[in-house]
Amino acid sequence: MSWAPVSLLGSEGAGAGFGDAEVDGWSAGHALGLVALGAEEGEGEVQSLDLTGPAFPFGPVLAGEEYEDELDGLGDWVDDFLLPVYGAEVTTAAPWCPRWQEHDGVVAWLHALRLACQQHKDPEAGLAGMFVWHRDFLTHAMAAVRAPGGPLSACMTSPDRPTHRLLPGPPASARTQENSSAQAEGPAAEPEPDDASGPVS
Repeated sequence: MSWAPVSLLGSEGAGAGFGDAEVDGWSAGHALGLVALGAEEGEGEVQSLDLTGPAFPFGPVLAGEEYEDELDGLGDWVDDFLLPVYGAEVTTAAPWCPRWQEHDGVVAWLHALRLACQQHKDPEAGLAGMFVWHRDFLTHAMAAVRAPGGPLSACMTSPDRPTHRLLPGPPASARTQENSSAQAEGPAAEPEPDDASGPVS
């Protein structure tokens, strides 16, 4: 099975910065979209993946072995290409995590960065394709992933201390919590009807 970017928002959506280039006949307007292709690219049933659900970085239908295979491919790209070329020194200002695959937000950023790289190194992207990738994608993704207050800020800030810690996210909004509590309590009991036998003489 092979994977290719697919536009979820269209050229007018929030992902329009990826341009109108096509990969395997699909608009690559959104780096996080994936389609599953058959054994031969462009053949077989094509299934669009939504980006909701528990397996968010690769779409909800990827689970188990398929998810792990896709994560392994991303890990090879990060270890063999991204870090050797662009992985600046690990410091408090640029943290990293040897177990970054356990940070869902980091996986999503790096997965999007890899898909954008695949798109922009294609000859159809033109001679300036990789410049656009560096300017519009690499710089922003690495700044977000390795920010001193970012998702890896509680992890490794020195190569001598390979720390890993998942930071808790903010709680649900007060409105959501109130609605959840109301649903848990169930509907309010209806008041008992008055005695219809009439007044006592």
